[in-house]
Amino acid sequence: MSSRLFSICVVGGTGPEGSGLALRWAHAGHRVTIGSRDVDKAEAVARELNAILGADRISGRESREGVAAAEIAVLTVPFAAQMATASSLREQLAGKILVDVTVPLVPPKVSRVQLPPTDSCVVAVQQLLGDSVRVVSAFQNVSAHKLRNLQHSIDCDVFVTSDDQGARAVGVSLAEAAGLRGINAGPLANSVVAESLTSLLISINGTYKIPDSGIRITGLLSAVQLEER
Repeated sequence: MSSRLFSICVVGGTGPEGSGLALRWAHAGHRVTIGSRDVDKAEAVARELNAILGADRISGRESREGVAAAEIAVLTVPFAAQMATASSLREQLAGKILVDVTVPLVPPKVSRVQLPPTDSCVVAVQQLLGDSVRVVSAFQNVSAHKLRNLQHSIDCDVFVTSDDQGARAVGVSLAEAAGLRGINAGPLANSVVAESLTSLLISINGTYKIPDSGIRITGLLSAVQLEER
């Protein structure tokens, strides 16, 4: 795993997934901003997370300001808001890495796979933003409710896909920083698999009355060893 520390803006970071990832990245030493349309809400969540950390490591800002000041943006908004949010940040995202966590869930049938016409909603964002933004797809299959417990080891692999090999490596390192095993899963088109798996896991959770089923890939060394090969 790379030892480099990044400045990260988590757009939609007031929600469970975004705030949990923000907490774990700040705990690992990254400089983290919670981005939101509601600055007061972003600052309130930042204070809450800093209280858990016992240190002032996370700030809250309006999304465009946060993304403009960051090296990496992470999009953690609902599917219905994905394209509009990405489009509103196009100028601020130019030349940067965008990690998109979006899952194409269409309520109320969230346990049924419902992919958009493009097959992958993250591929659609890459097409929208163009080559100036290196889009990474990751973290779709991580249960949000235990991310805030820094003592809890989450038994789940993270599929990381991107058409840019360097950006993909950064995504793997961010997974490791969050206490997860990042798996280099190839080009962005493969994101469709991770996006589909989320509805499948929701269905499994309901069938077996469990809160957080996940995916593990067998037969692999650690992600660090894989990337060093």
